[in-house]
Amino acid sequence: MNVKPASGYREIDHTADWELEIWAPTLPELLEQSALGMYHLTGIKPTSGLHRSHSISLQFDDPETLLVDFLNELLFLIESEDLVINQFDLRIEADTLLAVLSGVKIDSLDKEIKAATYHQLAIRETGRGLLASIVFDV
Repeated sequence: MNVKPASGYREIDHTADWELEIWAPTLPELLEQSALGMYHLTGIKPTSGLHRSHSISLQFDDPETLLVDFLNELLFLIESEDLVINQFDLRIEADTLLAVLSGVKIDSLDKEIKAATYHQLAIRETGRGLLASIVFDV
């Protein structure tokens, strides 16, 4: 019997863009798994250099908006600071994500993602936690 882990991600075949299915018990864990899945799609390779910290605060009206904004913030860090996040400290207070992110410089990147999109985006509660599919514009 093949049991699905409590958190994770997998690529979904998509005609033009890239799509991920993500699952996790909580919203902060879903955000982290989404980031790891997005990095996996790009083939990003981190250096073994010093860690740099970056803090963000994102206000949101719904979990879908938070997911897109969070991933697009990580894409901005790739582009502007050549930074891949590999340590996540994520807290949600009311309607705000408070995040302390730590990462290293990027050694290489196989494929670029332009943006996380709202296309067919929905986060659903299941018996095991949260489940989402997200499409990336490449």
